[in-house]
Amino acid sequence: MNAARQNRFNTIAAHGALILYTLIALFPVFVIVINSFKTRKAIFREPLALPSADSFSLIGYETVLKQGDFFLYFQNSMIVTIGSLFFILLFGAMAAFALAEYRFKGNTVMGLYLALGIMIPIRIGTVAILEMMVQTGLVNTLWALILVYTAQGLPLAVFILSEFMRQVSDDLKNAGRIDGLSEYRIFFRLVLPLVRPAMATVAVFNMIPIWNDLWFPLILTPAEEVKTLTLGSQVFIGQFVTDWNAVLSALSLAILPVMTLYVIFSRQLIRGITSGAVK
Repeated sequence: MNAARQNRFNTIAAHGALILYTLIALFPVFVIVINSFKTRKAIFREPLALPSADSFSLIGYETVLKQGDFFLYFQNSMIVTIGSLFFILLFGAMAAFALAEYRFKGNTVMGLYLALGIMIPIRIGTVAILEMMVQTGLVNTLWALILVYTAQGLPLAVFILSEFMRQVSDDLKNAGRIDGLSEYRIFFRLVLPLVRPAMATVAVFNMIPIWNDLWFPLILTPAEEVKTLTLGSQVFIGQFVTDWNAVLSALSLAILPVMTLYVIFSRQLIRGITSGAVK
């Protein structure tokens, strides 16, 4: 009885801590969204109050849709984020499969070399990256951002996916080889479906930093036609005057796709784990 009560207490305490952490994490989002529907005076007078009949205003959203090229920025951010995630998951999974499946000279050294990419920030090489992009003519193109973000996300992807792929049954892969499947078909048809939880985890870990990044878009793609949403929102922030209605409205609109993609990947992650994806 005492053990059951202790387990129940531990469960309640764990859920309470998770709920508290969730509320703390969502509080800034809540403040941004409610203030995006207020007048400028109401934002500073009562920042934590809900919009009322007197304070409600859509001026921020009207400004974003009229003055800023929001849909172009949104499209650029979506292309960069989805393209980067595609290459991170594809090349990361292939590299992880090679490291986990094949034993060759330098296997361990290669794994450690890739792990260094997790510890060394890619921004240290900003100058070299910019010089390389200038020489290859990729400055002010979305490919510049996709390539940088892919390189940034690959070390973590290989590190996570290789551990999951080592858990995939060797008997299953050998049975595929006996049936005449090539290594590529074994990888795509047998291994990838079994590591969906890890794929979703890698996608979640890389999605938000890519979407929210301001550093590389500011340096590599400052042209108007290739600005991302984060960089494009800076048009409403001036040296002396800031249009807070427009800034908060732009941030609120930018949150929606991130939340949507996060929910999609999170559901895949939970479904994969609960169904026993890796045997």
